[in-house]
Amino acid sequence: MHPYIRISCFGLIAGCARAALDIIPGATWTATNTGQHVQAHGAGLIEEDGTYYLIGEEKTNGALFQAVNCYSSTNLIEWTFVNQLLTVTDEEGADLGPNRIVERPKIIKNDNTGQYVMWMHIDSTDYRDARVGVATGDSVCGEYVYQESFRPLGFQSRDIGLFKDDDGSAYLLTEDREYGTRIIQLTDDYLDVANVTFGWEYFAESPALIKRGETYFIFGSHLTGWSPNDNIYSTATSLSGPWTDWIEFAPVGSNTFTSQVNYVLPLGTDKAIYMGDRWVSTNLGASTYIWLPLEIDGTTATASLEWYDSWSVDLAAGTWTAGSDGTAYEGEDGELSGGARTINCSRCSGAVAAGYIGGSGDGENEGVVELEVDSADTARVTLNIKYLNGDTSPRYAAVSVNDGEAQTVAFVSTSHLGGSVGSTAVHVDLVQGVNTIRIFGVEGGGWGPDVDQVVVPL
Repeated sequence: MHPYIRISCFGLIAGCARAALDIIPGATWTATNTGQHVQAHGAGLIEEDGTYYLIGEEKTNGALFQAVNCYSSTNLIEWTFVNQLLTVTDEEGADLGPNRIVERPKIIKNDNTGQYVMWMHIDSTDYRDARVGVATGDSVCGEYVYQESFRPLGFQSRDIGLFKDDDGSAYLLTEDREYGTRIIQLTDDYLDVANVTFGWEYFAESPALIKRGETYFIFGSHLTGWSPNDNIYSTATSLSGPWTDWIEFAPVGSNTFTSQVNYVLPLGTDKAIYMGDRWVSTNLGASTYIWLPLEIDGTTATASLEWYDSWSVDLAAGTWTAGSDGTAYEGEDGELSGGARTINCSRCSGAVAAGYIGGSGDGENEGVVELEVDSADTARVTLNIKYLNGDTSPRYAAVSVNDGEAQTVAFVSTSHLGGSVGSTAVHVDLVQGVNTIRIFGVEGGGWGPDVDQVVVPL
């Protein structure tokens, strides 16, 4: 076992109780009530009464439209599946029918009408329709009624975003392959387009816009299909411009940490959170999410993005904190039983891992890994389980702490990662002192992941 470094906790009550849940960019995120990886790609986000709703694309079966999903969270970390807002119809050729493209759903609420309005990209498989679609609902995560699709003001529209300004006016952000990128003001009811506010003869795909102080920031990506690129941004003090030249906000050459922007969430009064998709073009359901703190400098009207293996956010305070390195416990160093055994793994730490976890589901020879880990505090924390899954489909394992109730955890395919292992975020309650983490098969059988390490935050 690796040594544990004890951290003192001055000023806290006895037992050092605290909450230390982390966002792990690029990890598998398991929904709390389904045991499945969160399927909300190309997403938008809306907050209501302290609850955040993540609305995005179901990609389990590839690129064609399956559903628009809605998840809820009060901390941006633990996500609960709530509802499918739109689903495939049986009508061939209809906007929501089979073999159609529905992407980048975004929702805003009209404070005057009380309606929730969803805008999205509607297309054919050859991407020649290039339209926007509109749907309405009476509650943020309830049933939506699809209204229509059209080309806004007659222009092509593919990747889209939405922005609601301080005065309640709303805007469609849209990319037109024949022209560039436009900001188009919506009508007062948000159901139609009114006029072009500004246009760039420059292609900024998947546009996202926020306002920090008196400055507007718009973010977008270059046109490289599913492949990542160095995303860019521009700023202005008026939506009608003038806007600054587009420039990169992540380290040049990082391809925005292998991601594409889908949304930017304001944080506090002067900060923001970058939300991007890490697309897996050969297996879209295994795509993960790159969420990182976005540094905003109000004086110079600049934005910058840095990488953090993990980080936490305090929504009430409007602040964020970088995660610690944590203590890594090797899977193969745990107690292996019921058929679990050490396997060779060239991509893993020490070139070995704990394999053959789970199994038939009949209770016989079920592979189990038990690790004893230390915690200086009684705390709810986020474990990072580093693993391999060579299958196309997700694998699953049950995780329990100190013989408590087990939770089902998803581990998406890692076959696209080349020489790297994957990560899965698992949120658990630890007690001060030694804790036993048990990783084992799920009901119904099937092999779990090959466990490289379990990283416990300090």
